[in-house]
Amino acid sequence: MGIFGPSLKEVWAQLSEEINGDFTEGGIFSVPKVIVNKDYWAILLDTYTVSTGKTSATYTRFRAAFLKNQDIYFKIYKEGIFSDLAKMLGMQDIEIGIEDFDNNFVIKGNNEESIKNILSITEVRNLIQAQDRINLEIKESGGFLGPKYPEDVAILEFTGSGVIKDIETLKSIFKLFEVILNRMADLEIIQRKNPNVEL
Repeated sequence: MGIFGPSLKEVWAQLSEEINGDFTEGGIFSVPKVIVNKDYWAILLDTYTVSTGKTSATYTRFRAAFLKNQDIYFKIYKEGIFSDLAKMLGMQDIEIGIEDFDNNFVIKGNNEESIKNILSITEVRNLIQAQDRINLEIKESGGFLGPKYPEDVAILEFTGSGVIKDIETLKSIFKLFEVILNRMADLEIIQRKNPNVEL
């Protein structure tokens, strides 16, 4: 344990043991990772750093790939935290009809009915509301510089600013992914199959 408390590696190794995950320490050219297999899906936890020249910012990231039955994309984030890039992508503002959730979160997407059905489950909303830092989205690929995936594959991704080392927070995000993936499968939005792609 360091002067500022346990290190990321110590916390994530403990997390991996508690949730039956697979922890990789990382090295010179790779970052620490935790992978948890839930049914047909692998949920990956790691970090990435964005450099802006003289400074850099590190983010904690969760990802899971899935096979989709319909085109669905959404972006959910706390009001006032993230820029409104989604408007440029043609996504519409969505309200689910639950006042405290609609007041605290911006929801954008391309399939209002399916998104409302996903968020109709109390457990999903509670797990989202429990996060201090959240940017949750479904997207087609790994971004501008990231990998491109087959047309029938999409990625569920959570991004939080900074390095998250609180075990209970990390557990709740893994649980959020598990609940959302199963909810989408129940609604037949996605398939209960292994997408067989590497994140």
